[in-house]
Amino acid sequence: MAQATVLQVFEALSSAVRLDVFRLLVQAGSAGRVAGEIAAALDIPPTNLSFHLKALLQSGLVTVEQEGRFQRYRANIALMLETIAYLTANCCGDRPEECAGLRERLPGLAPFLPPIACGPDGDCRK
Repeated sequence: MAQATVLQVFEALSSAVRLDVFRLLVQAGSAGRVAGEIAAALDIPPTNLSFHLKALLQSGLVTVEQEGRFQRYRANIALMLETIAYLTANCCGDRPEECAGLRERLPGLAPFLPPIACGPDGDCRK
């Protein structure tokens, strides 16, 4: 992943409104939401929402699909996960044992931490 892409993602999410919109779309999953639903859920005027959705679209964090007279927006989960992977790619450097404590205290982080290191004898350490 290019650093420029990551910077676009963070720039897009630096607005509280856009962060709220993106989180709402992540929660909606593959079903996404139409613009009116997003505006109602977040109590945002449609004109303001349109501005924020445009920024999210330009960053690639959101996709849109025309459905009749409505537009359905979906979070680009793949880009979100690629961004997380970019940020954590060198977590703990070449010392995955440093992450062992994090694995135990915060099990939800495990997918984002470096893999468990295994020696040539098959002995794996967390």
